[in-house]
This record gives sequence, C-alpha cells and structure tokens, in this order.
Amino acid sequence: MTVDQGLRSAGVAGEYRSDRCDVVEEFYIPALRQSESYDRAVGYFTSSVLAVIGRGIDEFISRGGRMRIVASPYLVAEDIAEIEAGYELRAVMEKAAVRDLERAAEDPRAARGLGKLGLLVAAGRLDIKLAYVASGNRVGMYHEKIGVFRDGQNLVAFKGSANETLSGLVGNFESIEVFRSWDEWDRVRALRISRDFEDLWEDKTSILRVMPFTEAAKKVIERISPTDEEAGEAKELPENGATIQVAPVDTSGMLTIPAGLKVRDYQKQAVGNWFNEKGRGLLRMATGTGKTLTALSAAAQMTKVLQQRGEPLLTVVIAPYQHLVDQWAKDIEWFGVTPIRAYESTAAWFGRASHLMDALALQAARGGVIITTNKTFGETAFQSILNRYKGRLLVIADEAHNLGAKHIRTKLPENAEFRLGLSATPERWFDDEGTDALTAYFGKIVFEMGIGDAIKLGALCRYTYTPVVVELDAEETEMYVEITTKIARIFAAQQPSDSVDENSALGALLRKRSNLLGHARAKLPALRREIEKRGDDWYQLLYCAEGRHPLSYEDGVPEELPQLDQVLDLVGNQMHMPAARYTAETKRQERRHVLQRFSDRELQAIASMRCLDEGVDVPAARTAYLLASSSNPRQFIQRRGRVLRQAPGKTMADIVDFIVVPPEEASDLQPESERKMVARELARVTEFAYLAENEAETLDILRPLRMRYDLQDI
Repeated sequence: MTVDQGLRSAGVAGEYRSDRCDVVEEFYIPALRQSESYDRAVGYFTSSVLAVIGRGIDEFISRGGRMRIVASPYLVAEDIAEIEAGYELRAVMEKAAVRDLERAAEDPRAARGLGKLGLLVAAGRLDIKLAYVASGNRVGMYHEKIGVFRDGQNLVAFKGSANETLSGLVGNFESIEVFRSWDEWDRVRALRISRDFEDLWEDKTSILRVMPFTEAAKKVIERISPTDEEAGEAKELPENGATIQVAPVDTSGMLTIPAGLKVRDYQKQAVGNWFNEKGRGLLRMATGTGKTLTALSAAAQMTKVLQQRGEPLLTVVIAPYQHLVDQWAKDIEWFGVTPIRAYESTAAWFGRASHLMDALALQAARGGVIITTNKTFGETAFQSILNRYKGRLLVIADEAHNLGAKHIRTKLPENAEFRLGLSATPERWFDDEGTDALTAYFGKIVFEMGIGDAIKLGALCRYTYTPVVVELDAEETEMYVEITTKIARIFAAQQPSDSVDENSALGALLRKRSNLLGHARAKLPALRREIEKRGDDWYQLLYCAEGRHPLSYEDGVPEELPQLDQVLDLVGNQMHMPAARYTAETKRQERRHVLQRFSDRELQAIASMRCLDEGVDVPAARTAYLLASSSNPRQFIQRRGRVLRQAPGKTMADIVDFIVVPPEEASDLQPESERKMVARELARVTEFAYLAENEAETLDILRPLRMRYDLQDI
C-alpha cells in the first residue's frame, strides 16, 4: 500500500473538539474510508452511527474491512434486580444488549445502519463482544471509549468522550485525542491503546469480563434489518459522504409534529386555547382522548415559535409512575426526540441531564426533553438540575391532580414560563387547597373534552352499562354501622370550614368504610354469574379492592385471601380462563408482557387494583368489571375511560358495576344512614348510565332501589 492510499492520506489531526470542527465529517469518515479494520471499545454502541458516517462504511465494506466492537449494554433497574436474584448473568447482559439494538432500529436511519452491520456479519467480518465490570458480587457497566483504525501498515488510535451513538457524535459537545503510529510523538500511545484493545478483546483486562455477542446480535440484525429498497438509502444517503440530517434529538432536541399524525380538530382547539393564555393552563380531557399527543403538539408548536427567535426550549414532563414515563418516551420519540428518562438510579440519568443543561446554555442544542416520575421530580438531584436552568422552560404535568399534594406542589419550578397540566379530573377529592394550588400554578382550565363529547366525535367507543346490586351480610352491616357512627360524631364536632385530612382519624374511617364496601363478600358469587354470561369473551378487565376485607383478621392473622387472589382463583382455577394479575408489585417488564399477552389473546382476563387507573394504555379491553370503585369521581371516570379507548375491530365496550346496599332487614342502620349509603353508590351509577347505550334499561334495574330509599332525584 502506497503512502497516499492509506491512513496517512486521511488528513488525521491530533485532536478534535466540537467547538472547532465536525468530528464525524473530519475524522470518522475519512479514517474509516482508508481503513482495512476498525476496532471500537465504547460505553454504549448503537448502529445508528452508521447513518451518520455515510458512504465511509460502504468503502470500508467493499475493501473487505473487518470490524470488532466491545460495548456495555445499558442495564436498567430490572436487569440489576435479575442479576441480584441469581439469573444467569450472560442471559441478562444479552437481553439488555438486544433491547438496545431493537430500540435503535425503531429509527429508519438506525435500521439502515443495521443493514450495513448485517453485510459485515454475513461475511464473517464483524464480531461483537459485551464487557462489564466484575468486582466482588457487583456488576457494573464498562465506560471506556477507545478506537483503532488500521490500514495494513499504519494505525490511528483515539480515545475521548464520544460514544458511538448519533447523539454522542453529533448532538453533544465532544472531544477526542488521536495518536498516529507514523508520528514519533504519538507512536507509543497509539500502540499502547492498540494493546489495551487486544487485551480487552481476549478478556485479559483486570476486573473486566468480556463475553461473545456476535451470534445473538446476528439474529436481531437479520430480523430487523431492512432491504436496500425498503431503506431507500439511495435517496437518503448523500453522495459526498457528508453527515445526513439526523433526528431532532441528535442535532437539536426540537420536538416536531410527525408527518403521520392526524391532529384532531378538538386537539387543535385545545392547543390554540393554551397559546391564547400565553402558554399556561389545564386541559380537562377524558381518558382516551389523546391528552399526550395534544400536549406534545403544543410543545412542538412552542418549540417552533421560540426557534424562530433563536431561543431553545427545555420541556420537562412529570408523570406519576415509571410505566407512564416509558409510554411518554415512545410518543416523544415519534415527535423526533429521544428524551432523558429520569427515574430509578440517579447515576443512570443525572450526567445526561446535566450535559443537556450545558448544551442548552451554550446553545449547542435548540431543545431537549426530560421525563420523570413524581417521586424523582421531588428529589434533591432533579431539583438541582432544574435550579441550574435559566432558559425557556415548559412543564407538562400528566395526571396533574397528583401534583396538588402538599409534599410536591412546592417543588414546581417558578421559573417555568410555560405550564401545561393534563387531567380528566383536575379537582382534588376533598382537597380544595390542593385544587386551588394547581390552578394558581398551571392556570385555569383552557379546554374541556368530556366522555360524552368524545363518544360523539368517535374519539371513544360507545358502551353498555350493567349495574349489579349486592347486599352486605350481617357481619358487614354491623361493621358499617359502627364506622358510620364514628364518622358522624367527628363530622358533628367539626367546623363547616374544616377540610378532610386523609391522614386524620376521619380520613382513616372513611377509607375503612370504603374498603368494607369494596370487599363485600356477596360480590364474588355475583361476579361469577356475570362472567359466565361472557365466558367466551376476550379482553376482560377486573378491578379489585385493595388490601383485605376489614373483617378478615382474627387475632391479627388474616383469615381471608385478598379479593384479587380470590378473583384470580375464581377466573383462572375454577372457570379455567387464562388470566393474570397486574399490580404495583408486578415488575415493569412483566407488566408489559401481561399487556402484550392480553392484546394477543393469550390472556382472557387481567385482574388489577389501582395500577390500571392512571394512564396505562389497554385499548384492546372490551369488558370491565368494577368490583371496587371509590366515591372519588376521578377513579371511576379513569376506569371507565380505560375500557372506552378505540381499537381495531372494537365498536362497543361493556361495563359491569357492583353496587353495594344494606340488606332489607338491616335493623341496626338508621334510615338516614341507609339512604346516604345508597345515594353515594347511585351517584356513580347515574354518571355511568347517563351516557350508556342502554340508559333506559339501567334505570329500570335501579328503579325499585330508588323508590325504596326515596332517591328518585339522583
């Protein structure tokens, strides 16, 4: 090989820094074009980099180039838990790495990159290994970043901050040091880095362990790599090998409304109303009407407006639970940005969030999105990130009513110029102070879309409603009387202006009474009768009461199983229907698996408690059995909305609601107490029946009960 054909002719400099050059265009592409082999050891490797380096990889492949990659998969809390629980380490590491590849392939540019990898794998010219830190009983991630290009005579070694990812090479501020074997000052370090890689590859590095991954990666690559025609690479990859325009997250972090998204007229109106209020307000939209996409459309429009002024926008999304953060992340990626997910270990997200703050301050990025849970949002680490940021800030609160709680509402950033709260029911139950605090922070309700309007517009499906009346037994009636008497005494001693503190004695009694009604023993036989009518139907949800029956304890030892367990025994063991639980204790990965099996008709029913109340997408659900619904309208509105979501082939939903009343012979109950108890139940029934397809039939079922307690006006 002559001198002008090898790496010496690539014009490689000794250092590259984002403020002075284009690292990809001026270093990676020229070096790869002149190389016969490329070795890379990196903290995180995704094939998306191959979309950036353009034709450089094509020439590398045509030359018969060989590539070796050592990477460390991104381990989430579930992976660590499996390792600590004794799962085979290799299997956990491979699963995590496969997850990284599959996630990368969701971007068509990354899928093209996988196609390039596929050519190398098929030709036996790409090997991949996974590295991890092994110290005692702990497993850590490998974060070193080195690389070696070779042309047969010379080598170029480099080390530095850039990860082999789109954001690592383009979107971030990076610097690398380069050492050339033909330079007498560089030669020793270049050869040392080369030896370090060889030791790593051969698993000879102290405290590091390395395992093969090529075969596992090959299966993923073959499954998801597009053909040349599907990839459309002739149209999208530039002829001169310059960097292509990558997704907004990697170059700017700007949210953009996807071309394939059809924004409904009412969603456009909601966004317009929010803008008219100078970017503040609450959207009161029924579950299933597209609050998330409406909010992201508003954020994208605000990003666009600010960009015209040359001002970047940081968007912070706050959601109650981790699985909701993950759902938001998928939609945000559709809007062109890979968000930072801030939950679990601070170490997993703090560095990236801090880097984003710096990039926004230096205007190296034009936007960015961080999604976090309510819990992480309120913690010191996240608050310190927010306190550092002095630019334009948009706060989006999913299920915003949760942020009215005393312990978290004071954490909401006052420097957020733009604020958007989302909730089907923004009002906090028995908490006027919290409701007022929400309105004071986010602004007034700027748009409303109730379930009735959503059904008329076709955003939600129609439904039938079946109330099933069950009676308390003698023991339950006695306890109900006792609890109600105590509640009445406390109410009598209170001032009219006193609020109900959920942690007070009154709050505890109200919860106990609600729990008693939720666990009424007559519900199980009634449930069996209702399920038998629908025994061949799929997509059934069962909402169970939390905890145990208040009467189930004898000497502190529970005598009865929790209602959820009793329901699963009834459905799964006695009625032989494939069913599974979905609770807060169910691991996130298992939750996703349960919902997927439910959608794929592998499970006929899911039994849950509160975990399906807020935000979880279960559009396939056709039937919901409400064994327990509190008098809090938020809960039953959310549960109704959960089963009304549109899905292919779904035209109607069925809601079965269990209504608890006193037995007719209940002599211990005062007439007024009985009447109030039934009135509370009927308030929910009236709400559900009003919009049901069978409203008249429902009213007929309940007419005797209304007449018995003189409740015709409810």
